[in-house]
Amino acid sequence: MQPTPDVLARAAALRTELHAHAHRYYVLDDPSVPDAVYDQLFQELSELEATYPSLKTADSPTQRVGAPALDAFQSVVHDIPMLSIRTETDTTTQGAVSFDTRIRKELELGPEAPPVTYAVELKFDGLAMSLRYEDHVLVRAATRGDGAVGEDVTRNIRTVGQIPLRLPPNAPSTLEVRGEVYMAREDFDKLNERQAAAAQKLFANPRNAAAGTVRQLDSGIAASRPLRFFAYSLAHQSGGGADRQLQTHAETLDCLREWGFPVSEWTQVVSGADGLSAFHARVQAARDSLGLDIDGVVYKVNSLAAQRQLGFVSREPRWAVAHKYPAQEALTMVNGIDIQVGRTGKLTPVAKLAPVFVGGVTVTNATLHNEDEARRKDVRVGDTVVVRRAGDVIPEVVSVVMERRPDHTEPFTMPHQCPICGSVALRFEEEADYRCTGGLVCGAQRKEALTHYASRKAMDIDGLGDKIVDALVESGRVKDIADLYRLSLSDIATLPRMAEKSAQNLLDALEASKNADLARFLFGLGIRHVGEATAKALVRHFGRLESIMNAPLDSLLAVADVGPVVALSIQTFFQQPAQRDMVHAIQALGVRWAEHDGLSDMAALPLSGVTVVLTGTLPTLSRDEAKALLEAKGAKVAGSVSKKTHYVVAGAEAGSKLEKAQALGVPVIDEAGLIQLLADTIGP
Repeated sequence: MQPTPDVLARAAALRTELHAHAHRYYVLDDPSVPDAVYDQLFQELSELEATYPSLKTADSPTQRVGAPALDAFQSVVHDIPMLSIRTETDTTTQGAVSFDTRIRKELELGPEAPPVTYAVELKFDGLAMSLRYEDHVLVRAATRGDGAVGEDVTRNIRTVGQIPLRLPPNAPSTLEVRGEVYMAREDFDKLNERQAAAAQKLFANPRNAAAGTVRQLDSGIAASRPLRFFAYSLAHQSGGGADRQLQTHAETLDCLREWGFPVSEWTQVVSGADGLSAFHARVQAARDSLGLDIDGVVYKVNSLAAQRQLGFVSREPRWAVAHKYPAQEALTMVNGIDIQVGRTGKLTPVAKLAPVFVGGVTVTNATLHNEDEARRKDVRVGDTVVVRRAGDVIPEVVSVVMERRPDHTEPFTMPHQCPICGSVALRFEEEADYRCTGGLVCGAQRKEALTHYASRKAMDIDGLGDKIVDALVESGRVKDIADLYRLSLSDIATLPRMAEKSAQNLLDALEASKNADLARFLFGLGIRHVGEATAKALVRHFGRLESIMNAPLDSLLAVADVGPVVALSIQTFFQQPAQRDMVHAIQALGVRWAEHDGLSDMAALPLSGVTVVLTGTLPTLSRDEAKALLEAKGAKVAGSVSKKTHYVVAGAEAGSKLEKAQALGVPVIDEAGLIQLLADTIGP
């Protein structure tokens, strides 16, 4: 069944919105919507892709866990992905019953079969962490990142006193442990007292404080902050004490305790739906006295054999679920409604609230999402409203207490002009949001657009971060991307806190970026709905930038992964004279890239039609380098192994992809074999 244009548009909008939310939550630690809203959008996209399989794309949020690693840290490829756990949306005890019913059905247990045994634990509100030990010594600590690639934060994690630096002799010599780094409420309060005394920024909540500490470049700062850790799973073990045959998840946790890892005292084993429901209720009653923030509990089938039988679906294990609690609510007053403008020009109404303490933090802002949502709830200045911290993360206005509404209040109306630049704000058909049409003319969009252009996955301009972009824009030196290449040494060196050597380094980085890759440049332009994969598909299809810029809609629709919404977005972007002039100015200033004749040239490449999968760590090539070399020869680099895979390139500690390749009889080569494969081909 083929999706209708409406379905295509909705799926594209969901992908874009979910990517944006994931970036703010996982990378910026500044989420813009409650967990419940994200889960609802994610579920909607999952259902669309299940109904229309052709909608599923490699860059869909359903194919990944979260978000990409920060540039400030070295990337770590997880040999065993750090998967997320599905969320039970029913926050009552019925959610526990639903999970148990599903597990019994999938295990094909009849009504006379004994109850399923579960390991139950708290759902910590912290930062997921993977700890790797070799020869009993901690050698690497990595964040979850996007589930496949995380951030190496070993130096900071070594400062956490609860995490053992060396394991006892009875532990396996090689071990990978998963757990949560968090900050206790008491420690969080003391940290904020110290921050206030030093006239430094206060943290919003313990999770943000923990995440910010783990991501400190200066491990001395991390050492001064009171992080804690709980272990909750064993990802890998080999050598030494790994000969112990573990039968249950509870036994695994006992081993982790024995090897010196802290495991929550709330972790226990229960039986059946009644045991799950009782645990959920018991923790909820004790929630405020736990001393740390949680947003629910986690249920896991205790038998490891049953876990293997149940397996995984998409990004999640079938044998586990996170059962959240009802969101916490409070009453407060709306003092005003402001409009925020995002990088894509989206206008978002935000209620400015009288400060209220909800879910452990003081809340002063709450999103109203869009015009329809604000009107549906009929939120007005002067209203008393119910505010909820859904998922204990981000506040939203739930409803208005109508009996407290003062006289002469005015209904909210969305402005038709951007509050930043004064440009016309339009709401396009079938979209919920108003958007500023000012583009780079708009200061709000300009800063984000420039930061995006300079980002690692776009033009990778080292040193051009948020603060430098802010200074360049606010000084008036940079109004669009082309202005970056007009900067002189004195332009940069006179910026606040910018020394001449740093200025020269940035100038050198800008010069180096002139030797560009067309797909990265296209992605860097920030065209709405055009991600990395779509940019590569456009370049493979057309080969030349002018061909993309002048392509009619039917030609754009012929590109793989490009639907009506994406095609219209690309065409609209390049129809704007200001955008075309900027691109041509960038080229005139020396930015260049290799071009080809499109699909005819790609078909002539020596590895055209060849699918390759990379797994493990190669001796000298990074994953990105190996991928770039293969794609330059026309190969497709896939993320999973199938019968259609031509080669699997396996490095050290290759995981399940290697095992699947061997089972399917797919040829497996090492880095030397990869280099030979590339050398044996003819072409660029």
